[in-house]
Amino acid sequence: MTTQVIVLNGGSSSGKSGIVRCLQAVLPDPWLALGTDTLVEAMPASLRASDAGIGFAPDGEVTVGPEFRTLEAAWIEGVAAMARAGARVIVDEVFLGGAYSQQRWQKALADLRVLWVGVRCDGAVAAGREVARGDRAVGMAVSQAEIVHQGVTYDLEVDTMHTESMECARAIAAHAS
Repeated sequence: MTTQVIVLNGGSSSGKSGIVRCLQAVLPDPWLALGTDTLVEAMPASLRASDAGIGFAPDGEVTVGPEFRTLEAAWIEGVAAMARAGARVIVDEVFLGGAYSQQRWQKALADLRVLWVGVRCDGAVAAGREVARGDRAVGMAVSQAEIVHQGVTYDLEVDTMHTESMECARAIAAHAS
């Protein structure tokens, strides 16, 4: 049985998006790229700045409320349903809750073949990328660099501080067959 879902977990500006694009280029079949940014962008604007939805503090802290959690649970189940229906899916995630976040995905993906990948990057390096991007609250990269990996179990880890996105993607693709 071949891998049906690849879950990439890493902090903001760790290099996940670049790896996803490279994976789509090197994997032999078409793969959908879905992630937490896609979910946030799909939410109504009123939930992108409220206690019930998701909030981004000036220091980079991310807070989530009950409406966000409800939509996120439906999102996770929907991604799993797409994989069960035959789509190969790469999930670009930020496990703000560490092991608890992974457990929610594990429950939804329980009957699927999943490759769990940790995307690591030193907080200072990610912070430099964050500033260069210009679309993130400064401080998010540093605050997430380690916390997203706490208690999380991976099949493979890549380090984007020392390895280019394409090389990371090739290593992941080799494990996905």
